[in-house]
Amino acid sequence: MEVEKMDENEWKYHGEGNQSLVVSHCQRCVVLRFLKSPPNQNKTLEEILHHLQNIVDFGKHVMKQFFGENYVHHGEIIQLPLDFVRQLCLKIQPERPECRCDKDMDTLSGYAMCLPNLTRLQTFRFAEHRPILCIEIKPKCGFIPFSSHVSQEIKHKVCRYCMHQHLKVANGKWKRPSKYCPLDLFSGNKQRMHFALKSLLQEAQNNLKIFKNGELIYGCKDDQDCVSDWNELARHLKPFFFPSNGLVSGPHCTRTIVKELIHVITMALLSSTDTCRAGHMKTVPISQGRSYCEASAFNKELVRNGKHKLESSGLPRGCLLYKTLQAQMLDMLDIEGLYPLYSRVEQYLEEFPEERSTLQVDGPYNEAFYEKLLDLSLEDDGTVAFALTKVQQYRIAMTAKDCSIMIALSPCLQDECSEQRPVVLTSKSRFTFSVSVLDLDLKPYESIPHQYKLDGEIVNYYLKNVQAKEDPVMSNLFKENEDCTLVLHKV
Repeated sequence: MEVEKMDENEWKYHGEGNQSLVVSHCQRCVVLRFLKSPPNQNKTLEEILHHLQNIVDFGKHVMKQFFGENYVHHGEIIQLPLDFVRQLCLKIQPERPECRCDKDMDTLSGYAMCLPNLTRLQTFRFAEHRPILCIEIKPKCGFIPFSSHVSQEIKHKVCRYCMHQHLKVANGKWKRPSKYCPLDLFSGNKQRMHFALKSLLQEAQNNLKIFKNGELIYGCKDDQDCVSDWNELARHLKPFFFPSNGLVSGPHCTRTIVKELIHVITMALLSSTDTCRAGHMKTVPISQGRSYCEASAFNKELVRNGKHKLESSGLPRGCLLYKTLQAQMLDMLDIEGLYPLYSRVEQYLEEFPEERSTLQVDGPYNEAFYEKLLDLSLEDDGTVAFALTKVQQYRIAMTAKDCSIMIALSPCLQDECSEQRPVVLTSKSRFTFSVSVLDLDLKPYESIPHQYKLDGEIVNYYLKNVQAKEDPVMSNLFKENEDCTLVLHKV
């Protein structure tokens, strides 16, 4: 790709995270990812190149092994003319959210990562001339901690996401808690998955976005810009799901289109379109811990109706949700069991700082790094090697808990479909699709103390402000739904 021959006006602001900023090309299915740096903290050319190479290597040699060849797109490093980068920075600066402008885009090195635009189909180019719909989902952690190191019983009953919602609302990040629970999405039960996806559509927060031809049409642009207008969404989606009938407007039309959308997303998430080595490695038993969250709105509705059992159909082993959950469950000790091991590594590195490189704390992320992650033993022999393996597994798990899944869909005619092209059907349409995973940068080693502190804040807030209010209500609901026994006494 000859970027230097392209006008900067052909690129547009695409989005950003804490560490990088992304622009996409208006015509070509590629994005450029630039590192960001806080003011007065400019890195050297070598440091920037090393950082980008670590990101590429981690995706290529580690995460691709867990998720699969077709799901992970690690990209490549390219060097751009500095004048092009500066002009591009000036062009996109007005489009950036104010809350993101505390860090500047790297305009000094000229290095960037070139990646495919995952809002487009990644496997079949034949449909690129047709409209493309893309759903981005950030599913979050899909299991309840099963570690014996957990000190608060509530963590064995209520998932991290549902507890964290209440703290976020209290801190003003969101106006209201979402009814979405990750355990419902990861259950494999279509009824629970439909409820979870409907909840995401009702309260998207930063966990769901929908793009049409690469343009954001639904979801939050920043923390507070979050308006759910299903009628407007249905207007965008109608040509995809009902291309030729007379269903034009009204609540029935909107509900029908949303229902079709949820069906398509569910079928794509349960599809198996790739194989990878992780499917043959020893995995963490998904049966460990409970398969439902007591705070789930779906679960509470069952309790109100007198039902106490949530069905969990299980996920197909080849689907991306299953692989994501397996990577997440490398967090076998919970942060409470992990933190003492982190402290052991830290103490060792304070005494022998030169060992940091030998131990591969910060990479390189190669085959040897990946092989160490496959040791699922929980028998602590007191060594630094054991502690570091658990720390690195935790970092992988945290990465998987914060990744995004991209589902790109394009209308497909019947004569274009074949066994080589995955297809999902609706009542009036058929789509070819691709599923990819995004946001796979390894979580920083230095963030573990923050995670430990945050975990305590989330749990303590929930216990003090939520559970104390809900317990009497739920207790009464359980009592109301208990079987009644009539006891006759002899008179």
